Amino acid sequence: MKSFLPSLAMAAAVIVGAAAALAQWPSYQTPGPRTPEGKIDMTAPTPRTADGHPDFSGLWAAGGGGGGGGRGRGAAKGKGTAPAPDNAKAPAAPAPAASDSPPLATFFEIGQNIPGGAPMTPWAEKVYRDRKSQNAKDNPDAHCLPLGYMQLHLHPQPRKIIQTPKLIVILYEAQAGVRQIFLDGRPLPNNDPEPWWYGYSIGHWDGDTLVVESTGFRDDVWLDVNGTPLTSTGKITERFRRPNFGTLQIDITIEDPKAFTEPFTVRVNQRLMPDTDLIEFICNENEKSDAHLVGK
Repeated sequence: MKSFLPSLAMAAAVIVGAAAALAQWPSYQTPGPRTPEGKIDMTAPTPRTADGHPDFSGLWAAGGGGGGGGRGRGAAKGKGTAPAPDNAKAPAAPAPAASDSPPLATFFEIGQNIPGGAPMTPWAEKVYRDRKSQNAKDNPDAHCLPLGYMQLHLHPQPRKIIQTPKLIVILYEAQAGVRQIFLDGRPLPNNDPEPWWYGYSIGHWDGDTLVVESTGFRDDVWLDVNGTPLTSTGKITERFRRPNFGTLQIDITIEDPKAFTEPFTVRVNQRLMPDTDLIEFICNENEKSDAHLVGK
């Protein structure tokens, strides 16, 4: 019987991510409210910047009900990928979302918790099936290239948000990615800009919610591990909230007329990682794995 791995690339990435989680900076206290036991009080009120907006600054890990290593739509039909190896500490499986909340995205597949899956066009469905049938061996993460958006939000390796009044920078430990979100009033570029892996991102405040719009993507983006596509016609809108000190909630709306028949929204939850920091992660250093990745 043919055996399908969850993508050799992603199995390796999860293992690396688990190791990274154990190999951060030596403990250095994160400023913030503490419990009597000396731990960060994750349920404390949302911190705010000098201008009154929620402060998203900090080191964030996938989890809190929004992560998860899903087996994908095909799993229910006996065609899905196998779960990650026992020694690979993938993000915890997602808890059920509230009935009035968007479905939770998972690391392996963005549409796992959407009834019927993400609403792909026939073209996108074929691309997805082709990528998945090859054990996702061509996933950019397997080749030290920038991650797709849901992998950015749900990768086991953490991300650090640096917030200023006019600019938010997100540093991703995975692939040493850097993303800029401009809050200075500039519009999205409409001059046929050079396509980028992460696209171009601008943000504005809607009360306590940061609304981020991104366009200008490359035509070959993998939204998730299994290969759900995003193209240059795509637009992603993220709504960031910090309901308490230790929780970050992100609702993500995907629009792409080439890849999807209609817009859809999923949710990601992240948890604060206190008393530590990012480590240096150089994917290509001594990299010897991708030559051995195999398809079907």
